[in-house]
Amino acid sequence: MELISKLQRIKGRFDQINELLSDPAFMNDREKIVSLSRERSDLTAIMTAYEEYANVLKNIKETVEIIHSGSDKELSVLAEAEINELEERKENLEEEIKILLLPKDPNDNKNIIMEIRAGIGGEEAALFAGDLFRMYTRYAEIKGWHYELVDISNTGLGGIKEVVFSINGENVYSELKFESGVHRVQRVPETEGSGRVHTSAASIAVLPEAEDVQVDINPNELRIDIFRSGGAGGQNVNKVETAVRITHIPTGLVVQCQDERSQLKNRQKAMKVLRARLYDAKLKEQNQEISAVRKLMVKSGDRSDKIRTYNYPQNRVTDHRIGLTLYNLSKIMEGDISELIEHLKIADRTEKLQASNEM
Repeated sequence: MELISKLQRIKGRFDQINELLSDPAFMNDREKIVSLSRERSDLTAIMTAYEEYANVLKNIKETVEIIHSGSDKELSVLAEAEINELEERKENLEEEIKILLLPKDPNDNKNIIMEIRAGIGGEEAALFAGDLFRMYTRYAEIKGWHYELVDISNTGLGGIKEVVFSINGENVYSELKFESGVHRVQRVPETEGSGRVHTSAASIAVLPEAEDVQVDINPNELRIDIFRSGGAGGQNVNKVETAVRITHIPTGLVVQCQDERSQLKNRQKAMKVLRARLYDAKLKEQNQEISAVRKLMVKSGDRSDKIRTYNYPQNRVTDHRIGLTLYNLSKIMEGDISELIEHLKIADRTEKLQASNEM
């Protein structure tokens, strides 16, 4: 059976990792230990499911033998009743294991850079961008993650033209990677006297944070400008040239940071965003050929797509990629987006399973 042989190969690797981790020869090789420990952690869930699966197969075999022996009629009746439950558990475990065996996104455990920009709708779009910023930072707080502002451009009426911030924590990218795209809002703006519902939009980009080794940036291809911050932050921020703008000349990408009082910290944050954007562009280039053949329902990567609508009059949120509608908008805008995210994960896994079955 193909599934069994695949699981046995994984168990062989799992046992090998355990032996290597207990080998004194690797005790001082911190990089090797971290790498092996991470691999072991990734395989643990599969091994737990495999152990239960092997146990269920063993029980099925023993139960079938009891039924076929016919030596004890009362025992055979009990075995026949049990065999259905065992077969059902076997099927469920096979589905769980197939999901666990799906290739993992190598970026899933990374921190992210999130960018929110007001789109069509003027000041109302800027207010909506501010609402989205609050929604995601509230979700970060609920999850116990840490977020840090990189750059923000406010409007006079309390909205946000653009905000860039980082979120650090466990598996942040795996949770928020499906949020990239155009988010649309339908509501009566605060400035609307007639009570007419308006439609506005904001775009979101979720970028996995890139490590230095993943993106090669030539310092000679950077233009770095230092200027005075134009935002709030006290006398020091406004009077001293601490804000940093970095231009990547080959691509024309421009990143700036003025949130910190220190020029060095602003430069470090801006470089982090630049690396993330270049890494994201690199990933898209690598995935273009795959996307042309089969475009995933959830992971389209096309940020021009309208992915979600927030309808305030009906307290409704609709995710257009998976046809999901929830009537708890007020809770969602307070950061309670876990149900939305879980449905998107399920849709993504289902799509991948279908694709793997077709191969």
